[in-house]
Amino acid sequence: MDDKHKPIVIGVTGGSGSGKTSVSQAIYNYFPGKSIMMLEQDSYYKNQDHLSFEERLKTNYDHPFAFDTDLLINHLNELLGYNSIEKPVYDYTKHTRSGETITQDPKEVIILEGILILEDVRLRNLMDIKLYVDTDDDIRIIRRIKRDIEERGRTLDSVIDQYLTVVKPMHAQFIEPTKKYADLIIPEGGRNQVAIDLMTTKIHTIFEERSL
Repeated sequence: MDDKHKPIVIGVTGGSGSGKTSVSQAIYNYFPGKSIMMLEQDSYYKNQDHLSFEERLKTNYDHPFAFDTDLLINHLNELLGYNSIEKPVYDYTKHTRSGETITQDPKEVIILEGILILEDVRLRNLMDIKLYVDTDDDIRIIRRIKRDIEERGRTLDSVIDQYLTVVKPMHAQFIEPTKKYADLIIPEGGRNQVAIDLMTTKIHTIFEERSL
């Protein structure tokens, strides 16, 4: 199958709390009923069943080693070949994968979203368009505090401690440097309607070219 007929992969990255999920969701929601899907890097955190709960708590989720990147690449290649995958489900309360998977059928447009998707050259090479959502550190930490307390059952002290000791230094070491690989840098995430309009226009053109 030549490249012209492979699914289009759009990578959306940025620091924790940058708004990359909002950007991805805004693009995805613009095309209801169309052949488009989201694939989240967060689903591919490594299985930690072999570790005690106390050991799992020490996991650095902002380091490339936290992810099963080989499985993500394998699954992305399957989707590019128009094959279905069984996407893992991560349980943030237990700090390991749940026993469940989600069947994901292939689509013409794949939005790949995650903090470190541009860090691995093998992943970068599978993307057609690479976006970096660039948001002020103060806004990102506020969003992260709100999310982790409301959605992941964390305490305020634990979120702040994790941010200062892990998230911030990992962002500087691994995430911020990947900005240079982006085709488009989007300031202020989901509030940047111009950037979202540019991407939806591009995807609309792709669907028209493929008569979808």
